[in-house]
Amino acid sequence: MSDLRKIVDWDDAYSNGAYIPGGDAYPARWAEQAAAFRTELSAEGRAELDLSYGEGERERYDLFRPDGAAKGTVVFVHGGYWMAFDKGRWSHLAAGPLACGWAVAMPSYTLCPDNRIAGITRQMGQAVGAVAASQPGPLRLTGHSAGGHLVSRLVCADAPLSPEVRERVEHVVSISGLHDLRPLLNTGMNAKLGLDEAEAAAESPALLRPQSGTRITCWVGAAERPEFVRQTELLANIWLGLGAATALRLAEGRHHFDVIDDLADPDSDLVAALLGA
Repeated sequence: MSDLRKIVDWDDAYSNGAYIPGGDAYPARWAEQAAAFRTELSAEGRAELDLSYGEGERERYDLFRPDGAAKGTVVFVHGGYWMAFDKGRWSHLAAGPLACGWAVAMPSYTLCPDNRIAGITRQMGQAVGAVAASQPGPLRLTGHSAGGHLVSRLVCADAPLSPEVRERVEHVVSISGLHDLRPLLNTGMNAKLGLDEAEAAAESPALLRPQSGTRITCWVGAAERPEFVRQTELLANIWLGLGAATALRLAEGRHHFDVIDDLADPDSDLVAALLGA
């Protein structure tokens, strides 16, 4: 008989920094790298910053352009448990797709508790729609952690994307995404998220049907907290059974904070997965 398992400390299950050596230093490092990247791309005339996709203060996105005509546009949605960060900490992660000839858009969104997760889903639908209206060609969506949830949510059957925009979304890569939000009801962070059972179910990609033709790669660091590995495996498994083309990738040696680093490397497996046919 196999050993029974049960999660008894949900806050610990979703705690990342405490299990990553030097975890507290990562946010400042991201901000420094991102600022340097924006300065460089702005000097080259390849950065358009704070473009509007709505009326809200945080309804803005940055657009980075490759040399020459873009093959399409990657949209990267940041994480932070829907409660932290903005587009400005991740600019440097555009380097990989840019080197491969793709433009990269990075939106912000209104954070909880000033917003609800359902509201953030709608904002990301607006953001992708605005990017699609201004940029020709195919779209690839990727996001990290809460951002992984959001890009997965945008290819659910009831997603807030027009049919025309949805048709242009060729591939989604959810990096360490949260795909079943119901466990978060058991965490202290829900005091800010404000989830109830109904919203948690309605906003969980793993409980929803993917749109017809969805292609998704569920990517997670092999050294991440077990709950993030489980959440990643969950969506890949369930959506495979619902007709989506799914792939599951465990990045060896990567934890929750460095699993996204390979987006900056045009020769990485992560960029190849995002941009490949």
